[in-house]
Amino acid sequence: MATDYDAPRKSEEDLNEDSLEELKTRRSDKPTAAVEEDESDLAAGYELPGADLSGEELLVQVVPLLPDEFTCSSCFLVRHRSQIAREKDGHFYCRECEG
Repeated sequence: MATDYDAPRKSEEDLNEDSLEELKTRRSDKPTAAVEEDESDLAAGYELPGADLSGEELLVQVVPLLPDEFTCSSCFLVRHRSQIAREKDGHFYCRECEG
């Protein structure tokens, strides 16, 4: 917002002379703050076409942790042992999380 520095300014006496009614109207003219809604609440009402997966059966083969692998205690990804950056209290951390 541009400021006109050449415009006359109100003195202390002028500021104190504002009437109570004028101050009330100024306050009521200001817009009130809008209530923010959570995006997840808004998205809960929408249903995408083809999103019904209740009849689908997912087939995933779960492979146990191999001897040369570890699970990072920070990102919880399974990594090769060569990716261990540090071990603290029996917890392993990968290079990406430590870097």
